Amino acid sequence: MIEIDETKARHSRIDDLQGLATGVVLSGLGVHILTSAGLITGQTAGLAIILSYLTGFSFGLVFFVINLPFYLVAYLHLGPQFAIRSMIGVTALSIFTEALPIGLPLSSPAPGYAALAFGACVGIGLLAMFRHKGSLGGLGVVAILIQSRTGFKAGYVQLIVDGILFSIAVFLFPTSIVLWSLLGAVVANSLIAFNHRPDRYIAV
Repeated sequence: MIEIDETKARHSRIDDLQGLATGVVLSGLGVHILTSAGLITGQTAGLAIILSYLTGFSFGLVFFVINLPFYLVAYLHLGPQFAIRSMIGVTALSIFTEALPIGLPLSSPAPGYAALAFGACVGIGLLAMFRHKGSLGGLGVVAILIQSRTGFKAGYVQLIVDGILFSIAVFLFPTSIVLWSLLGAVVANSLIAFNHRPDRYIAV
């Protein structure tokens, strides 16, 4: 059996910075692809997307505001470091998604491709953030808290919440939009459920 020196396995600040930045970029790209196809998703981001469609306000602004109460939960139960990193991640994503349509304009991508690309980008992006003690706030904070307290996987928690949100979305959007969107959410949450394994990942 190979012994690992955990003091050498710890993430440096540069490691954390690149991990969190990668998570923001991939997640922002996924959201941009999703919204360009007129699709929705689950969790806090999904709620922000739905509200942005209904109100006309930008996703970035709505996403930033919705996340404000979750910083307190993160601070109290997951520590100030996690809360601060989550706040930075949410703010960075809000700004990045505002800029993406200018630098990377997309015109109605096919919904199936958009759903798969969204799921892969956001799933990997969130994994990068989780492994560097960050998140994109919202219900992801609650999902991580439940996993840390009970062992019930964060990805499965998010799938349950997504199921509730999509059940409501059926009454607001065409069925085809909801089904394609559900595919993207399943891909993203499955990636998290299969790969977010702290017992197999030592560096912190």
